[in-house]
Amino acid sequence: MAKLKTGRHTSALKEARKAVKRTERNVTVKSKIKTTVKKVESAVKNKDAKLAQEQLNIAFSEWDKAAKRNVIHSKAASNQKARLSKLVSGMSK
Repeated sequence: MAKLKTGRHTSALKEARKAVKRTERNVTVKSKIKTTVKKVESAVKNKDAKLAQEQLNIAFSEWDKAAKRNVIHSKAASNQKARLSKLVSGMSK
């Protein structure tokens, strides 16, 4: 497609629109992860081992999905999973 009269390329405008959509999607995924982490930490704080383990499995799933879609780095997901699993396993001792 030809350039617009203002000098902006149409491809640049399209990429900007795509970036907005991707940002919205990424924010949603990250928010979901943060919510599940808070639930796990809350269960640990209340010393509810069963609920903490259930929420931990959900959090692991969310992190894995986000890493697979490149919303977050795979090693960042791994570090967070290790941190939280250490928290939950320390609760049983």
